[in-house]
Amino acid sequence: MDKKVILFDGICNLCDKSVQFIIRHEKSDTFQFASLQSDEGKSLLNKYNLNPDYIDSIVLVTDQKAYTKSRAALEIAKDLKSPFHLFRFGTIFPIKVTDLIYDLIAKYRYRLFGKKEDTCELIHQQKKFRGTS
Repeated sequence: MDKKVILFDGICNLCDKSVQFIIRHEKSDTFQFASLQSDEGKSLLNKYNLNPDYIDSIVLVTDQKAYTKSRAALEIAKDLKSPFHLFRFGTIFPIKVTDLIYDLIAKYRYRLFGKKEDTCELIHQQKKFRGTS
């Protein structure tokens, strides 16, 4: 796998906007995307021993490992254009602290940002993002 794969909650509006942000600000054509609910997403979760029903975190899959929660977000930041790549310095904080903040946002993401109720919209969304094939 040459590219890094970002798995995201396909019904989450915040996650959708985050993927769009990453596409606009990545340094090069670095990332591929799949929803956590897709067959490919579940397959990658299984490969890295993560629960295939796991949708409470963005997941970054590289050749070597899968990153979740704040660590995934901070690793993604390394491949963003300036000034957004500076978020990678969030790694100076203990993972427990950054994951606590991440978990708080994840817990309330639907309430704060809404979610897509229509599965047809989810299928359309998966087609509009660069796939992993």
